[in-house]
Amino acid sequence: MKSNQLPVSEYAPYYASYIQALDNVELIEELEICVHEFIKFVQNIPMDKFDYRYAEGKWTIKEIIQHLIDAERVFSYRAMRISRNDMTSLPGFDENYYVENTNANARNLQELLTEMAIVRQSSLSLFKSFSEEQLKLIGTASNSAMSVRAIGFILIGHQKHHQKIFQERYL
Repeated sequence: MKSNQLPVSEYAPYYASYIQALDNVELIEELEICVHEFIKFVQNIPMDKFDYRYAEGKWTIKEIIQHLIDAERVFSYRAMRISRNDMTSLPGFDENYYVENTNANARNLQELLTEMAIVRQSSLSLFKSFSEEQLKLIGTASNSAMSVRAIGFILIGHQKHHQKIFQERYL
C-alpha cells in the first residue's frame, strides 16, 4: 500500500502532517529504506551539534534520536496489539517525560544509531508479518482510531519530520 491511499479515517488529525508529507511511498519498502537514509544523514552531522539545543528547553539531537527509538517501540507495540484484534483502548504517552528520563546525552552516537537500526529491523519484521487484513484493522490509541498500516506510515513520517527539524534548526 502507498501512503496516498491511506484513508484519513485511519489516523488522528494530529498525524496528518506526518502522513501527508510522505511522497506516495510504499509502506514496507520505505520502512526499510528511510532508516538507512536517516542514519547516513545523522553520521554526516558535525560532532559539535549533537549536544546543541536551538532554544531553551528544546531537545538535543541525541535526545531526539532516543525519542524516535522510544516512539517506535510504543507505536510498534500498538500495531502488534491492534493486529491481534486486541480492541483495548491503548493509552498515550508523554514524550517529554520519556526524554527527561533517558540517558541520551551521555550515550555514544553510534550506540544510539545501532539501537535505532535494531528497533527498526524489529518493526520491519513485525510489519512484514502482517496480512492485508491485519494491516487494515483499526483500534484505539490515545483516544483516537488508528489502523495498523497508519502506524507504519506514522513511523516513517515521524522520522522524516525530525530529520527536517535537524536540517532547519540544528544545522
